[in-house]
Amino acid sequence: MKETPLSNCERDFLLKAIQEKKRLDGRQTYDYRKLKIMFGTDFGCCFVELGKTRVMAQVSCALVAPKENRPNEGIMFFNIELSPMASPTFEQSRQSELSVKLNRQLERCLRNSKCIDTESLCVVSGEKVWEIRVDVHILNHDGNLKDAASIVAIAALCHFRRPDVGIQGDEVTVYSTEERDPIPLSIYHMPISVSFAFFQQGTYLLVDPSEREERVMDGLLMIAMNKHREICSIQSSGGIMLLKEQVMRCSKIASVKVSEITELITKALENDRTARKSGGRFGFAESMPQERITAMKKEETSVEMTDANVEASDVVLQAEGPPETSQSVVVPLPGMGQVGQGVKNSWGLEEDEEEEYKSDHDQETAMEVVEKQGHVVEISDSEEEEVVILEPEPVAKVQKKKSSKSHPKESAASKKLHKK
Repeated sequence: MKETPLSNCERDFLLKAIQEKKRLDGRQTYDYRKLKIMFGTDFGCCFVELGKTRVMAQVSCALVAPKENRPNEGIMFFNIELSPMASPTFEQSRQSELSVKLNRQLERCLRNSKCIDTESLCVVSGEKVWEIRVDVHILNHDGNLKDAASIVAIAALCHFRRPDVGIQGDEVTVYSTEERDPIPLSIYHMPISVSFAFFQQGTYLLVDPSEREERVMDGLLMIAMNKHREICSIQSSGGIMLLKEQVMRCSKIASVKVSEITELITKALENDRTARKSGGRFGFAESMPQERITAMKKEETSVEMTDANVEASDVVLQAEGPPETSQSVVVPLPGMGQVGQGVKNSWGLEEDEEEEYKSDHDQETAMEVVEKQGHVVEISDSEEEEVVILEPEPVAKVQKKKSSKSHPKESAASKKLHKK
C-alpha cells in the first residue's frame, strides 16, 4: 500500500509552525519525546516506547562455525521486521528500502563500533563460536525509527545472558540456567544514535522528528555516539549541504542526549536486576500497576455493612404503601372487539343473545323494505334454493321451501298460483 501524501495545506501548516519554533506535540526544538524502557521475563527481551513509536527486540544465541577469515571471533547478526501492524505502508515478508537502511545503521552502530567483545564469544577456535542474533520488530511507526531501534538493540544486548559452556576434550557441553547461571555479554560501551531533521535547506533544525515532520523535512543527519563523546557512526541523507558549524552543533546536542539516554538504560537495568534478586515483580508484571490488566478497571472500595439491617428495616417501616387502584373499564372503539370470558361485547349483550338479535333485526328490516316497495321478492340460492315470499300485509308470512333440485317450469307455475 502506498503512503498517503500530505496535502498542500497541511504541509504549509507544518513548515510555518517550524518557522515559528512550534511543534504539533508541544515540544521545543531540542526536546526528545518521552522514552520508556521495559524488559520481558526472558533475558534479552526489551520494549522501548519513544512517544507513540514502539519497538521490541529479542536477542538469541546459537553455536555455529566461525568465519574463515576470523576463526576466533563470534558473529553478530541483525534483523529488522516491518509489520503492517505498525503502518499500512509496510508490506509483509518483503524487504523494503527502509528495512535495509535500518539494518545497515545497526551494523555500523553496534558491530563496526566494536562495542561488544566478539572474541569472548569463541568456544573452540576455528570450530565453534557463539552467534548473537538481534531481531527488532517495529510495533508502531510514529517517526524516528533509527533512534528507537538503536536504543532497543543496545538495551536488549545489555540485558541478555548466554548459557555457560564446559569443554572436556573434544566435547562441548552447554549448561542450562538451572545447572549454572547464564553469563552476560562483554560490552565496552553503549553507542546510541540521535537523529536531526533539517528544513528549508538546513535553515531550521529539529531533534527526534515525528512521522509527519519526516514527511516535510529536506534532510536527515544521524549521529551515533557513546557517553564518552566518541562518535561511532555518522550518516547524512536527503542531499542537503551542511556546514561544519552545523555538524559540530549537532554533535554537541547529541552528546547531551546520549548521556541522558545511557543513564536511563543503566537505571532500567539496575531496577530489573534488583527485582529479580529480591523475587519481586519484573518484566511485564512491573508495567501492570496494582495487578490490573485493563486500564479502565476501577479500584474496589470497602463498604461498611454493620448497620445495614437496622437501616433497611427503618426504611421499610417509614415507607408508605402503594395507593389502591381500581380496575378501569375499557370501552372499545367502533370496529374493535374484545376477547375474554364473561366480558360483554360492544353492545352490552352476550354472544348468543347477539346472534338472536341480529337474526330478528335482519327479518324486521327485510319486512320494512317490502312494506315500502309493495311487491313480493323471491331469493334463491345455488346449492339450496330458498323461496321467500313477503306479502304486504301488516303481519308478513315467511315460508321457506327447500329443494335439492328444482325445475324452472315449477318455479314459474308457483309464481302464477301465488299471484291468483
